[in-house]
Amino acid sequence: MVNPYFQPYARPVLPENPPVPSVGEWMLTLLVTAIPLIGFIMLFVWAFGDGNPNRKNWARASLLWTAIFLGLIIAIAIFGAVSASIPGREY
Repeated sequence: MVNPYFQPYARPVLPENPPVPSVGEWMLTLLVTAIPLIGFIMLFVWAFGDGNPNRKNWARASLLWTAIFLGLIIAIAIFGAVSASIPGREY
């Protein structure tokens, strides 16, 4: 007796892995990000545009670290300004 629900095993279709950037591509990427304003703009382009997922994740992580450090710098500046404005604490 043949089982009508039996289906022969089929291999699952897996997505292809994206190409891994070479050392030269990473060196060019780091060189571009070292340029003051252009590098910051390119981080947004790479993070939110179409392209290599490896570079995209790296750009997103770099932007997150930049936001974290910028937030810390702002918090320290506000704390310093408030501390300096307390009367009777002149140095």
